[in-house]
Amino acid sequence: MSPSDGNLAEEFGQIDIYLFDQLLKGRVLATDRVLDAGCGSGRNLLYLMRMGCRVSAVDTNKDAVAGVRAMATELATGLPDGNFRVEPVEKLSFDDASFDVVLSCAVLHFARDAAHFDAMVNEMWRVLRPGGMLWVRLASAPGEGQAPFTHFVTPDQLEQLTATLGGQLLDPIKTTLVHRSRSMTTWVLRKT
Repeated sequence: MSPSDGNLAEEFGQIDIYLFDQLLKGRVLATDRVLDAGCGSGRNLLYLMRMGCRVSAVDTNKDAVAGVRAMATELATGLPDGNFRVEPVEKLSFDDASFDVVLSCAVLHFARDAAHFDAMVNEMWRVLRPGGMLWVRLASAPGEGQAPFTHFVTPDQLEQLTATLGGQLLDPIKTTLVHRSRSMTTWVLRKT
């Protein structure tokens, strides 16, 4: 089915609109090795699997990982089961520089504290190859009736962290206010 058939949800799944923006910019290629660090249901992986990316995914929820593994099997991707692992983001079992793209969508704001946040970021950075892209979406400020997020960072802190990592921002840091709920920030950088 092509997008012109009118069923974009069937074609792209429930992909995050800000990740879709990276696809439009040509920053995720069919030949890429992609890690979804904290994959949940795999909402950002359906289209990437269909386009041929060599996808891997981790989550601490074994049912979530089983669901993503089943999606890969259903799509006949040929991806090995070992690509889908039950493990925390801060203790990834993948080798250094294993991925061209690392995704983290709605994960980092669940860090227990600043040290846990840094451990997760450092592990994602470790498995990213030089020249690769780290794409992160996270809550950056609480709102009314805030969900149970435990850690927030500011865009200024993300800019400082980019410099500390030796990365380069690919896009300006973007923050979207979800009225009476939270602020969500998109942080996209290249490992230099």
